[in-house]
Amino acid sequence: MRSWFKSPAPDYTEGAPLTILSKGFDINLEGEASGEVQEATGITRYAIQPPNFRGLQPIPKVVPEIGDSVKVGDVIFYDKKMPEIQFVAPVSGELIELNRGAKRAITELVILADKEQQYKQFTPPSLDAPVAELRKFLMESGGWSLLRQRPYNIVPAPQDVPRDIFISTFDTAPFAPDNNLIVAGREADFQAGLDVLQRLTEGKVYLGLDARGKEAPAAAFTQARGVVKHYFKGKHPAGNVGVHIHHIAPVSGTDKVWTLGVQEVITLGKLFTAGIFDTSRVVALAGAELKEPKYVRTYAGAHLGELLKDNLAHDHVRIISGDVLSGEAKSADNYLNFYDDQVSVIEEGDYYELFGWLIPSKLRPSISNTYPNFLFPDLKFRADTNTHGEKRAFVVTNDYEQVMPMDIYPQHLMKAILVNDIERMEGLGIHELVEEDVALCEFVCVSKQPLQQILRQGLDLMQEQG
Repeated sequence: MRSWFKSPAPDYTEGAPLTILSKGFDINLEGEASGEVQEATGITRYAIQPPNFRGLQPIPKVVPEIGDSVKVGDVIFYDKKMPEIQFVAPVSGELIELNRGAKRAITELVILADKEQQYKQFTPPSLDAPVAELRKFLMESGGWSLLRQRPYNIVPAPQDVPRDIFISTFDTAPFAPDNNLIVAGREADFQAGLDVLQRLTEGKVYLGLDARGKEAPAAAFTQARGVVKHYFKGKHPAGNVGVHIHHIAPVSGTDKVWTLGVQEVITLGKLFTAGIFDTSRVVALAGAELKEPKYVRTYAGAHLGELLKDNLAHDHVRIISGDVLSGEAKSADNYLNFYDDQVSVIEEGDYYELFGWLIPSKLRPSISNTYPNFLFPDLKFRADTNTHGEKRAFVVTNDYEQVMPMDIYPQHLMKAILVNDIERMEGLGIHELVEEDVALCEFVCVSKQPLQQILRQGLDLMQEQG
């Protein structure tokens, strides 16, 4: 009788755990990056941006002076409360700008890059060295900045030790880059990064793998050594590391787990295999408003205007560092965020549609059957930023639960945050979430509530309360 029922697990999982998610929603948009990775040319400016690293003071201590020359890996700034953790230059060149925002917070430290990159040479300790020595080296070399800690999605404190470490090897967000392409040729560095991470925790290093396709993920992922592999299959947000943590080993208020992206693991590995802090990144330039969506190789913090030069179909666009659901809106004068590996470009939706709420003029991505999108499963949409409505009363619907593949009640949690009910926030699972985990809920919200902003307010409050 078993032969009558085919296992939902693809053959390539080889008996590894598989979680099939029934909730979620895929947003298929025009303009995905494709083809081979091209070398980005003409980029002269890069920036390291302190706000990218949550948990730091808004005005860190800047080490070099304007006009000083720096090598890749030279210290640029550190947090006065955590001076052990040093944040280093992503490229070599001349420090030319220190830009400030509200209350004189430092937002950007801009480097005019050398044509030929000069690297500070580090001497990494052996992996057999004491853990304290490994941690000290990571803090001094910039490697510590690659780590993000949950709860709160912050840079770990020097004394923090993770219960476990989680890495998602795939991304299901719109326009997400293909990590199989990114890891090609960097397999040794990726494995070296995993080897380092295994020494940093007394728990386990978990690798979340993609089981949606007919073909197996890259061998660098499926044959990774020293890690626990767990496959996931489902619609977005199946690739979110927060979803993986929830289904494998959820976090509580007292737990600390670390997360990294594939390219952060590669950078970490290169630090130990070559002794340099190599922030080279494969970045997906995507969106229907680009003349040529493509993959490019550049460095962390690249200038967006130079990265997109001569590639915009027109000027009436929104440039987003990250994906369209949880990324940050930028101008052409801004810079790629440190942890982002995609730039999304979509049309600016600053228009009004007469009676649009009554007679929609075109199909849109939606979970509602008002639009017969289910008749066209392969249809790709040309997106813009119009929300088709303004913020309104926070009504109760079941929409969040349809797209949230976690045992959490998002609407109850958001209302607890709005009234600063800390005990209820904790009981409803706020420690398991960061902004990207509720981004899809925000997309389907009929009340147009800024759920990611609300969640961050709650996380900041919880962190302040200790």
